[in-house]
Amino acid sequence: MNTSIIPDEVLKNRIFFIRDQKVMLDHDLALLYEVETKALKQAVKRNMERFPEDFMFEMTRKEFAQIKNELSNTEKDNHGGQRYLPYCFTEPGIAMLSSILKSDRAIQVNIQIIRMFIRMRQLLNEKHELVIEIERIKKELHHQGKNIELVFQYLDELALKITEPKPNPPRKQIGYKPDNY
Repeated sequence: MNTSIIPDEVLKNRIFFIRDQKVMLDHDLALLYEVETKALKQAVKRNMERFPEDFMFEMTRKEFAQIKNELSNTEKDNHGGQRYLPYCFTEPGIAMLSSILKSDRAIQVNIQIIRMFIRMRQLLNEKHELVIEIERIKKELHHQGKNIELVFQYLDELALKITEPKPNPPRKQIGYKPDNY
């Protein structure tokens, strides 16, 4: 059964890279779950023991300014009027949200978001493997380049030997030879 109720492109545009992690903001998740941001935050605050730092963290003012700048360059900014700094949810944090948000929509959206995170991770792994393979090929080519240089050096030496005039050995005299000679 296909649970895609939100276009993948919309989800991709809502995933940010903050503190070396892929995260989604509370405001965006609330929009996707069709709940108010305030209600989402309250549900999280009632269940803070489920959200350690690696599941969810509050964004700093500097991080928020950077995200707002990114959003203003790419799309309509819906984060401008927030009084509080947003919560950032990592993949496990989003999965944990499904245990506190019980609506059918929240469950379907969570499944779709988790699948998007998995696809992104697979894509990054494939790119990483490709980079490793390219580096291996570069090393092989580098070694082959050195071998080819050596072959050309030997060929140059051989060409010099072939083209150098060789001194003629003393010729044997032909004809009559006197005995005392």
